Amino acid sequence: MNGGAEMAVELGPLFGPAVGLSVLGLALALLGEARGWSWALFVGKPAASLGFLVAAVSAGALRSAPGQVMFGGLCLAALGDVLLMWRERKAFLAGLVAFLLGHLAYAGVFAMRGLDLEVAGMAAALILVVSALVVRWLLPKVEAAMKVPVLAYVAVVGAMVALAFGSHAASPDALLPLGAVLFWVSDISVAVDRFVMRSHWNRLWGLPCYYGAQFVLAAACAGLPIG
Repeated sequence: MNGGAEMAVELGPLFGPAVGLSVLGLALALLGEARGWSWALFVGKPAASLGFLVAAVSAGALRSAPGQVMFGGLCLAALGDVLLMWRERKAFLAGLVAFLLGHLAYAGVFAMRGLDLEVAGMAAALILVVSALVVRWLLPKVEAAMKVPVLAYVAVVGAMVALAFGSHAASPDALLPLGAVLFWVSDISVAVDRFVMRSHWNRLWGLPCYYGAQFVLAAACAGLPIG
């Protein structure tokens, strides 16, 4: 009971309302996708992204250097999420770059906490196998101009996830690998929707994974070292 109470205090008073805002925003966005209501999508997704930004601040993201870097990554993810609302290639590429930079920010946080390089290396080996299988299946469906950006993105995301496990091994915080893996899974839904088959079913499972990942990483800000 005490541990739970302490965590509630550390997450701050706005964390719960921020989750509520994101849940409502996500529900509106998914309804908009299903019904073809563009206004609902353009209102719901920014509202859901605002929720995890508020949650990170409530959890103390701005009180430490690692937290500020994490918050920067969350802001880049929010930007990428908004850009992906458009289907044009330029918007998608800009969103991809925003997410890539966000992943680099998360990787920076993990490195700042400290790394167990052996664990990170073992995780990277497993991630490489999975990523190779995904790329082998996905890349033939990707237009020529997007192949290099997609490969770069896959490499950065894989490295970020591996570093999350390495950071957790060096200084335990299960929120880090959990958030990283959820983000990785959500990226697969985006790739399937963009390059294989556009369907609201992709977003029905991908978006909850994505927003869940951001809230898990936002909550991890409470455990980052101050200073």
